[in-house]
Amino acid sequence: MTQNIETAADFGTPKAAAHEGRLAYLPVALFGSVMGLAGLSAAWQLASRLYGLPLWVAQLIGVLAILTFGLVGVGYAIKAVTAPHAVKAEFQHPIAGNLFGTVFICLLLLPIPLAAYSLELARGLWVAGAVGMVVFAWVIVSRWLSQRQQAAHATPAWIVPVVGLLDIPLAMPVLPWDSLAGVGLFALAVGLFFALPLFTLIFSRLLFEAPIAAGLRPSLLILLAPFAVGSSAYVSVMGEVDRFASALYMLMLFLLAVLLGRLRYLLNSCPFRLSWWSVGFPLAAAAGCALRYAGHAPGLFSNGVAILLLAGATLMILGMAMRTLYGVLQGRLRELAG
Repeated sequence: MTQNIETAADFGTPKAAAHEGRLAYLPVALFGSVMGLAGLSAAWQLASRLYGLPLWVAQLIGVLAILTFGLVGVGYAIKAVTAPHAVKAEFQHPIAGNLFGTVFICLLLLPIPLAAYSLELARGLWVAGAVGMVVFAWVIVSRWLSQRQQAAHATPAWIVPVVGLLDIPLAMPVLPWDSLAGVGLFALAVGLFFALPLFTLIFSRLLFEAPIAAGLRPSLLILLAPFAVGSSAYVSVMGEVDRFASALYMLMLFLLAVLLGRLRYLLNSCPFRLSWWSVGFPLAAAAGCALRYAGHAPGLFSNGVAILLLAGATLMILGMAMRTLYGVLQGRLRELAG
C-alpha cells in the first residue's frame, strides 16, 4: 500500500503512475461531480414540491448529472484500459482508494432523476449501486482491519466507503420497491454505526496531527455527510421527520457553521482543482436535509435556512461546473487534476 501522501495526488492518481497512459491523471474523485449534480437535482425536486419552484430546473440538472456520468465514465474507462497500473495505484492509495465508492454512490443517486424517464433502468442502476456499495464497504473495512493504518491518512475521504451506505435508501421512495425495505434499514444501520467511530477518528486527526494538505481542505465538507445524508436516509426509511432526524439536521447546521468558518479563505490557500468537487454533494445533501426539515416544521428560520442552502449549493456547483468546463476547453484538465 502506498504510505506517502503526495500533494498533487491527494485526491488523484499517485504521481508515480500519473503519466502512464492516456488520461492516467484522471482521478476517480471526479465522479464527485456527478454526485453533486444528482444531489442538487434531488434538492430542487424537494424545493419544487415545497415552494412551487420550477420542476424543469431539477429535471435539467438531473439530465446534466446523467450526461456527466457518461462522460466521466468513458474517460475513466479509457484510463482503465490504457493505464491499468495507474488505476491500481489509485485504488491502493490510503486516501484516494476510498473514493472509488463515489462510482457506486453515483449509481445510487442517478435513479432519483432517472425514475421519471425509465423506472426499470432506474431500478437496475440502483441494484448495481447497492450491491457494489456493500461489497466495496466490505473490502475497505477488511483492508483497514488487515493492515496497520497511519493516523495521518484518516482524512474525510474515509467517510465515503462505509458511511456511503447511507445513500442506498435515498432513491427508494421514487422506485417504489416495498420488498426491499429491509435493505434500506440495513444500510441505515451500518452507515450510522460506522459514522460514529470514523467521525471521531477524523476529528481527532484534525486536532492532534499536522494540518491536512491544502489540496484536501475542500474535503472537510465531507464531514457533513453523516448528518445531512443520515437525516435524509432516516426519513426515507422511516417515512417521517421525527426527533432523531431533526437532531441530525441540527447537528449538520452546527458543523456547517464551523466548517464554513474554516474554509472562508479557501480560494487563497487552494486554487481550483478537481478535488473541489468533494464539496458539491455535501452541500447539496445539506440543502436536501434542510428542505425536508422545513417541510416538517415550516417557519421563518427553517424556510430561510433551506432556501439559503439551496441557493448556495446551486451557485457553488454551477461555478465548479463552469470552471471545470473552461479548464477542459482550455486543455488544462491535467493541471486541474494535479
